[in-house]
Amino acid sequence: MISWKNLDTLAACGKLANVKKVNLAEAMTGENGAKRVEEYCVPMAANLKYNFAAKAVDGGTLEALQALADEAQLTEKYAALYNGEVINTGEKRRVLHQLTRGQLGEAVVADGVDKRAFYVGEQQKAAAFAKKVHSGEVTNAKGEKFTTVVQIGIGGSDLGPRAMYLALEQWAKQNDTLKMEARFISNVDPDDAAAVLKSIDVSRSLFVLVSKSGTTLETLTNEAFVKDALKNAGLDASRHMVAVTSETSPLAKSSDYLAAFFMDDFIGGRYSSTSCVGGVVLSLAFGPEVFERFLSGAHAADETAKNPDIMKNPAMLDALIGVYERNVLGYPATAVLPYSQALSRFPAHLQQLDMESNGKSVNRFGEPVSYVTGPVIFGEPGTNGQHSFYQLLHQGTDIVPLQFVGFKKNQAGMDVDIQGSTSQQKLCANVAAQIMAFACGKKDDNPNKAFAGGRPSSIIVGDQLTPEALGALLAHFENKVMFQGFCWNVNSFDQEGVQLGKVLAKRVLAHDTDGALKAYSDMLDI
Repeated sequence: MISWKNLDTLAACGKLANVKKVNLAEAMTGENGAKRVEEYCVPMAANLKYNFAAKAVDGGTLEALQALADEAQLTEKYAALYNGEVINTGEKRRVLHQLTRGQLGEAVVADGVDKRAFYVGEQQKAAAFAKKVHSGEVTNAKGEKFTTVVQIGIGGSDLGPRAMYLALEQWAKQNDTLKMEARFISNVDPDDAAAVLKSIDVSRSLFVLVSKSGTTLETLTNEAFVKDALKNAGLDASRHMVAVTSETSPLAKSSDYLAAFFMDDFIGGRYSSTSCVGGVVLSLAFGPEVFERFLSGAHAADETAKNPDIMKNPAMLDALIGVYERNVLGYPATAVLPYSQALSRFPAHLQQLDMESNGKSVNRFGEPVSYVTGPVIFGEPGTNGQHSFYQLLHQGTDIVPLQFVGFKKNQAGMDVDIQGSTSQQKLCANVAAQIMAFACGKKDDNPNKAFAGGRPSSIIVGDQLTPEALGALLAHFENKVMFQGFCWNVNSFDQEGVQLGKVLAKRVLAHDTDGALKAYSDMLDI
């Protein structure tokens, strides 16, 4: 039987707090370091590897983390999730995003509907529509093929799909699978929509409006902005728009759209990239076959997350090390550092995924917790970040754990040899050097040039960023966040924290304000 308990009530938590601390600089020096790099490596899905040699852990730490995983019943709670129990206690909902990429356990039936069959059916609808667009069966009023797809959404309807598109854009060009270029409009700032609209041929653009409720203020505002641009160009907007929404939303059966594809309340926005929220735009951009490959990588990662052995479950191990760093070592943030330009927006997606999920101060039952929960997440691709915030990471007063991601090969198939090494080799050399610099530091008589070291990191390594690898990478972090939420006994699947500002904004727009809120409204000429 599953028991939901606060982290600080678990016996294993107390034991973890008392494990002997690891001197990371010593552990990573010389042959000991080389041995750790070989041993502290866990296979992931899609031929990725999770290497945690440069984390401040050893056999004793790992033993304590395994005990915590067992006592907290992490894999049992994961099984409850994918078998359809109501895990989202705040909204009293199931959590079913894993079902969009494969069946992990028993069939999940809700309201008389087999949910796996429902998700597959919507994916098949999206695939069939994409093929019609690519073949020219669905065209603009002049019979011309659409060449660009523009997603209109915000939050999870933008960050994940945008990050996934950018991650595969160069790969698709190199492999001749780029069917349509994609653009994204999210911010209610009119400059965002205007910039996109001025950069495309609207007459040959297909717009994907994404809103589960059909009432999202920013999204509907941007839809009106786009419709106005289409009208001004003499175009029928209904020939240029499709909707991704729920079956009960006002958008579902509207004649304003060429087609509608459905999602449901069991998939939160930040977990929705493998649903039609990501599936429609990615299938239009790359073709349904590429999207299927992306899903297969995610499903393979979901399967590995079922293993109760932390040394065979990289997402759970990653999560537990993060809990140790947050709750025992007291580190407040985590930097995500992909050494891949294709993953330029991946840290932004992980900001929402992690901070919206586990940025909670009450447990699943609404009771305050007496320990810290989710860390601050930030990051940029390497080597850009090295010339930005790495100064603080190396010599600042806070220790910030680091999550590197790197690939042996680039996507574009282009490179040049300069001074005896290629650009890709220089990129990889930088990530290897940074891991060791952070871990071991450097002594110097000049304090300004001394590096204390002891800055922990892990790295996910792959051969190349392919659709399968991207799917596995996405699911790894989704599952990491889930396992950490289970440890902290918080509900990782609601987001009440984003609601208050929306309510107050509506009051401002209705001129229903007083006090400081009115003063700020007047300051901004609202």
